[in-house]
Amino acid sequence: MQNLTTITLILTIITGAAMFAFLYADDTQKMEWVNYDESKVPQYTLPEALTLWDGTPVTTADAWRNARRGELYKIFEQQMFGELPPVLREAGNHPDFVTYEVAEEDTEALGGKAVRRQVKVTFNSENKSHIVSLLIYIPKNAPGPVPVFLSPNFKGNHAVCDDPAIFLPFTDENLLTGESARGGEHRRWSLERIMDAGFALATVWYQDMVPDKADCFDKGIMGVYASGTEADRTAESWSVIAAWSWGMSRMLDYLETDAKTFDATKVVLVGHSRLGKTALWAGASDERFAIVVSNNSGCGGAAISRREFGERVERINRVFPHWFCKTYRTFGHNLEAMNFDQHELIALIAPRSVYIASAQEDLWADPYGEFLAGFYADPVYRLLGTDGFGPVTDSSQLPPINTSVGGTIGYHIRTGVHDVTDFDWEVYINFAKKHFD
Repeated sequence: MQNLTTITLILTIITGAAMFAFLYADDTQKMEWVNYDESKVPQYTLPEALTLWDGTPVTTADAWRNARRGELYKIFEQQMFGELPPVLREAGNHPDFVTYEVAEEDTEALGGKAVRRQVKVTFNSENKSHIVSLLIYIPKNAPGPVPVFLSPNFKGNHAVCDDPAIFLPFTDENLLTGESARGGEHRRWSLERIMDAGFALATVWYQDMVPDKADCFDKGIMGVYASGTEADRTAESWSVIAAWSWGMSRMLDYLETDAKTFDATKVVLVGHSRLGKTALWAGASDERFAIVVSNNSGCGGAAISRREFGERVERINRVFPHWFCKTYRTFGHNLEAMNFDQHELIALIAPRSVYIASAQEDLWADPYGEFLAGFYADPVYRLLGTDGFGPVTDSSQLPPINTSVGGTIGYHIRTGVHDVTDFDWEVYINFAKKHFD
């Protein structure tokens, strides 16, 4: 009996250990692949943004626009984010298979301070369709068309504001909290501050466009235009970040249809974390976005990949294989094989304004690597006639905490963690006003 008890105890311990390993495997891998020690950053050489593939230096704005920008964009498209399906590439902006319907409007929202508008955006193909809800708050009694902050959100439009009239998502994919999430993320949006500054806010739940999971390729707008599974994808097939980015351009299309309300030449695309990566790629792909804001976008966003600080390319591809195209996975253990890095993604937005934000405690996103991406994009911005990173000429250290620095490229690192705060929004509003004025 005692032997049986001992065997049972041993089996219980083994089973428990196996279950622990299963449940926390990702955390174990995360610890294995993370580096928070600056002394362990490897020696690396960044690719030159102003050098053509054949080694020819790029010394004029025309050479950038007519040669280097195109080949650099193709590198990111084929090796990181993936190519859009031909039907989307060929359609360009304002495709006739995307339609818009104002489903609800209230001119007394936010206690009479704003107009709330909810737009049904329908993505159609010959035999499929998918509906996304675009939520817009517009400052009341604006003297003319207003500039717009356009930003995807994480928990659903209804989480942005405690407003019972905001629709729940039309899809229940990954809807974790439903009605109980209403207003749950209001602190991230500084909605009244944005209204008081004279900007509209337009937002869409990113998972309404495409669910954020590995088997997403036949769902949402991806399922409408290129239905298939992971096995159907080629090395260069579009990723979910490419799909989200394309979706944000369709939201901009809508803003352009209402010139009386919105100044679509003054749209600021803001993204946080994985949606910061999305904003950067959308800004590189669609030159109509006047300003692009990367908030704590980290690995695959603004942070220099070759530093291998915080999250690394190998880990992000293993945990989120749907975020990037298949080719990007090949660089996990061979970063030197990449003929690009993230400073060049920032450069693809030039000469338009870009703002990069970090947080002091968000080492996972590598604040110093994000700062360096802006610093090393500066020569492209200056070649195109802007002031680039402005007075920032020292790459050896981060600027003071809670201080916005730069010029056409802006940057700050604030106190706190991986988040979007009132401080961030105040900086973004001031940055937009400065550049639009």
